[in-house]
Amino acid sequence: MTDNQRPRPAPERAADAAQASARSLRGLDGINVLMADVRDGVGPYLAVFLKGGEHWDSGAIGIAMAASSIAAAVFQVPAGLLVDGTRAKRLLIAASGLLVGAGCLLIVVFPRFFAVIAAQAMLGAASAVIPPAIAAVSLGLVGRRLLDARVSRNESFNHAGNLLAAVLAGALGTYLGYSWIFYLVCAFALASAAVVTLVNPAEIDHERARGGEDPAHQREPVPIRELLRRRDLRVFLASVVLFHFGNAAMLPMAGQVLAQAHPGSDAIALSACIIAAQFVMVGVAWAVGRASARGVGRKTIFLVAMAVLPLRGVLFTLTDSPYAVVGIQLLDGVAAGIFGVISVLIASDLMRGTGRFNFAQGLMALSVGIGAALSNATAGYVVQWFGFTAGFLYLAAIAAGGLAFFAAFMPETREAGASAAPALA
Repeated sequence: MTDNQRPRPAPERAADAAQASARSLRGLDGINVLMADVRDGVGPYLAVFLKGGEHWDSGAIGIAMAASSIAAAVFQVPAGLLVDGTRAKRLLIAASGLLVGAGCLLIVVFPRFFAVIAAQAMLGAASAVIPPAIAAVSLGLVGRRLLDARVSRNESFNHAGNLLAAVLAGALGTYLGYSWIFYLVCAFALASAAVVTLVNPAEIDHERARGGEDPAHQREPVPIRELLRRRDLRVFLASVVLFHFGNAAMLPMAGQVLAQAHPGSDAIALSACIIAAQFVMVGVAWAVGRASARGVGRKTIFLVAMAVLPLRGVLFTLTDSPYAVVGIQLLDGVAAGIFGVISVLIASDLMRGTGRFNFAQGLMALSVGIGAALSNATAGYVVQWFGFTAGFLYLAAIAAGGLAFFAAFMPETREAGASAAPALA
């Protein structure tokens, strides 16, 4: 057998990124742009719609916001296992996006408590599939060696999509009414289903897509029970819960402050918050990719994101000026921009060679959902009973606790001596 005929070692399969066509990679770019508005549903705009348009109280709004997070939490692990085990990853992305669009239509057509809760649950379940499926397609196309650069690129396009959606949502909500924000999500869902077809399914290495490229990997995924015994994984997941517990309700609460203090200008002000943050996120996602390629540790980068959250919560207590709120929201661009990139890279590090990359992403997304649900549900009632200042300070305290926990217990996950990877064009 000649050298050219011998099977290549698993690490060399990362070099197969060149086999991913430009069409597939551009399709992945398009998915990230269009799915940015779809995978999060209407997000904080739901709070503005329910507060300013339907006159719900803060407690009920918190429950409605939490319903999506709870449903997402329930479906995250099954979604990760489904993505690990199926070859129909493109279909999962398209179908999930269309289901989110259907849920948004239900909310705007029947804005009653139980209909909204049901629709939010449907949105949460559908959106659980999208992030692990996109990450799996990315890993399957480019391999682990180029994953840092690819995830950074994904997040940059994702934030650019959020920026576009926020501009359109602000204009539509201000000039045509809140309901048009929901129709916008539906349009993005249809477009994303079309763009998914640009990715060539034959170019996706499904073994590599589930994290099975390590030479020590024995084709069969590591048993789930064994993974759950790993202390580093448990500490990471707890840190993700605390990150989102301290963060998720801040922007919806800021939207309620604006709706209460500046009625009529709340939709455009909230869009300005999102636009400003997304501008920052695009640059931050690129910078994280560059820093990681140069050898900066995952822990160091994540600590920066966690340190921003308590400061943001305290600053929100000092003003209800739309301009100041927009300025404070720039800090969310730093925190969320870092989290979107580095959390996927940490999950990839922890699951190296296990064949459970997407399962770990499901666990991570479950942790995001738990944290977001706790944040929205509890902060809503803190605001209702004690006011917005107490609500923001409550979230800031949770975020500070998360920072201390991560700093004390989370090890560095970047492989010692890992070589720098080239940037993706």
